Amino acid sequence: MSAPVAVLFDVPGPRARARYRVVSIIGTVLLVAILAFVIVRMLDLPAPEVRPRNNQLTAEKWLPFVTASAWTNYLLPGLLGTILAAVVSVVLSLVVGLALGIGRLVQVRWLRWACGAFVEFFRSVPVLMMMLFAYYAGLFALRITGAFLPFFGVVVGLTLYNSCVIAELVRSGVNSLPKGQQEAGLAIGLTPMSTLTTILLPQAITAMLPSMLSQLVVILKDSALGYMISYLELMRAGTNLAAVFGNLIPTMIVLAVMYIIMNSLLTRAASLVQRRLRRAPQVLDLNITAGMVPQPASEPQVPPMLLHPPGPDEPPTLRHHRDRRPPHDPGT
Repeated sequence: MSAPVAVLFDVPGPRARARYRVVSIIGTVLLVAILAFVIVRMLDLPAPEVRPRNNQLTAEKWLPFVTASAWTNYLLPGLLGTILAAVVSVVLSLVVGLALGIGRLVQVRWLRWACGAFVEFFRSVPVLMMMLFAYYAGLFALRITGAFLPFFGVVVGLTLYNSCVIAELVRSGVNSLPKGQQEAGLAIGLTPMSTLTTILLPQAITAMLPSMLSQLVVILKDSALGYMISYLELMRAGTNLAAVFGNLIPTMIVLAVMYIIMNSLLTRAASLVQRRLRRAPQVLDLNITAGMVPQPASEPQVPPMLLHPPGPDEPPTLRHHRDRRPPHDPGT
């Protein structure tokens, strides 16, 4: 039997596998040591140095999470704010990103340059800076006040950044397709815009779907930056809970578990959508005739045969030479 062939790397030999095992053991030991040190610190076990006692893993630090007031007053409102900001930002990012991606691929030069400048600028600016800019722009320019102002800052900041990322995914997906796809669309009479929207764009979105779905998880996690502009999301609600009950470490652990559950559910839903789209047929059923109306094929008109078929024992060439002689006129 032949040895297994690896696509991305060579198959490790015996020495390489031994080195990998040694490195894995050393890394595991270091990770367990760091985890044990953290647990000892949080349990406030006896240590050489003198420090104030602050055991973060006692039962009383976890008791607030089994009461209804901690969830109804802090965690659930923060969770609702996180989900609301993430959903609105996802919808707006997909719409604006798709429009920007198409704008970077059209034949109109000024529109292509404008969309390119917009994407390159906002993709290079940190998300937190855009949230702060949108917050103060809404406050002083748009005169937005109340609880809607932080929500406006979070949504605008997330939309500006993530729409530019999605636009780049759309552009790279279209450019990765074979050139024959566009040439085929133009050959059957489609305009460049119709070719882009009906042939190239569906294939590009299907190809770049994993990257787009992973960007949705990024939007959900980046909504925690709304803490800096006083938006009531899950992180801010958790810090308020920790300030009241004095259990910062348990609160951070609970928040981390909640974020992991939300991201896992979103990833699972995105994977289901991706599998459904991959199973769908990739053939576009387009009724395109390029201005020509097809007609049913008719039987070809064959002229009547002027020559008699040759006899069974006579070669065709002799029959042709004999038939070329002029017919005999009996009256002559």
